[in-house]
Amino acid sequence: MPVQLSEVENIKERSNYLRGTLIESLANEVTGALHPDDDNLIRLHGSYRQADRDLESERKRQKLEPLHSFMIRVRLAGGVATPQQWLVMDDLAERYANQTLKLTTRQAFQLHGVLKHNLKTTIKTFNDALMDSLAACGDVVRNVMCNPNPHESAIHEQVLEVTRQIHDHFTPKTPAYHEIWLDGELVGGTKEDESPTPPLSRGQEEQDVEPIYGKTYLPRKFKIAVAIPPYNDSDVFANDIGLIAIEENGELLGFNVAAGGGFGTTFGMPETYPRLADVLGFAKTAQILDVVEKIVLIQRDNGDRSNRKQARLKYTIDRMGLDAFTAELHKRLGYALAEAKPYKFISNGDAYGWKQNAEGLWNLTLFVEGGRVKNSSESNPKYKLKSALREIATALAAYNKAHTEAIPTDFRLTGNQNLMICGLSSSLKTLVNATFARYNIPVEEQALNQATTALRRNSLACVALNSCALAFAEAERYLPSLIDKLDVVIKESGLQDDAIVIRMTGCPNGCARPYLGEIGFIGRAPGRYNLYLGAGFAGDRLNKLYKEMLNEEEILAELTPIIRRYARYRALGERFGDYVIKAGYVKATKHGKDFHA
Repeated sequence: MPVQLSEVENIKERSNYLRGTLIESLANEVTGALHPDDDNLIRLHGSYRQADRDLESERKRQKLEPLHSFMIRVRLAGGVATPQQWLVMDDLAERYANQTLKLTTRQAFQLHGVLKHNLKTTIKTFNDALMDSLAACGDVVRNVMCNPNPHESAIHEQVLEVTRQIHDHFTPKTPAYHEIWLDGELVGGTKEDESPTPPLSRGQEEQDVEPIYGKTYLPRKFKIAVAIPPYNDSDVFANDIGLIAIEENGELLGFNVAAGGGFGTTFGMPETYPRLADVLGFAKTAQILDVVEKIVLIQRDNGDRSNRKQARLKYTIDRMGLDAFTAELHKRLGYALAEAKPYKFISNGDAYGWKQNAEGLWNLTLFVEGGRVKNSSESNPKYKLKSALREIATALAAYNKAHTEAIPTDFRLTGNQNLMICGLSSSLKTLVNATFARYNIPVEEQALNQATTALRRNSLACVALNSCALAFAEAERYLPSLIDKLDVVIKESGLQDDAIVIRMTGCPNGCARPYLGEIGFIGRAPGRYNLYLGAGFAGDRLNKLYKEMLNEEEILAELTPIIRRYARYRALGERFGDYVIKAGYVKATKHGKDFHA
């Protein structure tokens, strides 16, 4: 009996390599929305249709359609952008979005609030600046992550180059993106001023080839991250493929290869669960692109295309069995992975403040709460982060243009929604410090520690309400105020300088990796959250459900005594996630199949 494909698979099949009827949908001025099929297709072009849910009731009362707008996600391999690219994104945010930039947990930019008639101009503008949104969303290999800090390791630039190679290798080859957004020539033979042609004939279709993906791309989204021990700031085990760089005497030997991570779950469906990737073995640097491709192909050929809730690689591996999956990988490679090399992770957070690299250049890691670059702060009215970064980017762009012989300065987005400014001379460091001081933004480690607790600096939140259609509760807009209240007991307990990983999402899909929070919150309803405890500080252990459907008062009532006991009874150097397991609040959870147990 033939397998019943999901409707999304049928949409991809008849889309003619991601074209669909997007051109017609964009030209329709009657509505701010798209044709339903195109809502799915535009995701592979890096965009989601959203609506302002804060205005939902009022617009219904006025018999108006929802205020449709679009989120656009802009890919950056390893999160690296030039100062000029930052300025382009800043300008687009002002002109066409909601005047803010969102730095994502995958080292990408997000623009929110872009109206349909501004989509093409926005996309073309950042493409002209050598950025794109193709494959930033949808059933493809998405933005490839990498440790952002060049100070952390001498091999960082080599690892970043591998990241770029993987990024480029899995970028879809369809010309549809160029045709629709960049005024490229239509493969079907129409001119810009003519109506789009019907779907291409069989012979014409063969002009389009997706050698890796095929016509229907992957069964589900696919995420890849690279990390350089001892720092796991890219959360490699949360990804479909995690690559762990192995260094010996300053040389890059290759990578331990992990597979099967992924975090999306569905409430009430225990057959869905978060899962950490399993380490399969070691591959030399020259082998790694081949290894990654073969894992992607196994998922392409074996992933569930009938049930999207079971379509991620994690479920494919668990259905096949890890040994069978590894055997299939070795068969496709024609050789076996070597035994995994020893490594150790000590954290999955960012190291804030200034660090100097071997070349004598300075790198700054800047705390950006919620990853939202904006010019407002309720607690600090003079705080103008967006203006400060625009001024700094302008100065650094001019410096790069005038000093072409020097190592260029750049901006680097971290996997924790923060920002690095890298490659600065001592004089540029002075300029950056002075600029941030004028805009009342603490950057030096001591000043940052005085202004924020370590709990806040180790926080992540997804966008959630008001724009995400999947959100049941607030996240980005609410977590800062919850931390304000938790900070009271944190400071009373003398823990203001002790890092505790705290993460919040508005739904169980896992965009801010809540299942790796030592304290994790997942929205169930407006003002109500499930509380999870016990993840590993280095991102190597899942948390577990502790209490359900808590409001703020109940959250504080539950966490306050736990935090106080942790401060009093913890062992030397013991992390919060380890303590709550030792104290019996939750059981240690290493595998997703045990998550609901």
